[in-house]
Amino acid sequence: MTTTAYAALLRGINVSGHKKVPMAELRTLLTGLGLGDVRTHLQSGNAVFTTAPDDEDALAARLRQAIAEHFGFTVDVLVRDHAYLKATADACPFPAASLEGRQLHLMYFSAPVTASRYASIDAVAHAPEEFRLGDRALYLYTPDGLGRSKLAEVLTRISPGEGVIATTRNWNTVRKLVELTSA
Repeated sequence: MTTTAYAALLRGINVSGHKKVPMAELRTLLTGLGLGDVRTHLQSGNAVFTTAPDDEDALAARLRQAIAEHFGFTVDVLVRDHAYLKATADACPFPAASLEGRQLHLMYFSAPVTASRYASIDAVAHAPEEFRLGDRALYLYTPDGLGRSKLAEVLTRISPGEGVIATTRNWNTVRKLVELTSA
């Protein structure tokens, strides 16, 4: 049977004691759903697994429902396959190889986002911080890190669109997810 490697990106878990999802418990849950080679990365909601090729949105809905039933709360979930994760990392418009992982972030979206959503942002006022839109993604360069970024604050206040889920990972995690889904 042919399988595809996927990453599940859970949004907003294990933050300040809210929506606690222990990674060992998440691995057990995903394995119980029949997913193979289940692994997690960090405590911030990154899981990788293999399964028969499937629609990413359908997989995300299945995981969202299983998490809600098991943990008793709803969590937004994005699922992306290895090919997408690698293509998105390779398409980075910033010099990722010469930057620290904390300086570069990737915001994944559940659907395409138009540039007009972010047209009101004054790029000059936020320099040297920068962002660029990609395929269902937004690349964010923050030389002093995300915690000090004024541009990140502005970006998080702007809705990517009705019903669009967004979740952000630093570049170290982006690279690790590409690696973990490559096998």
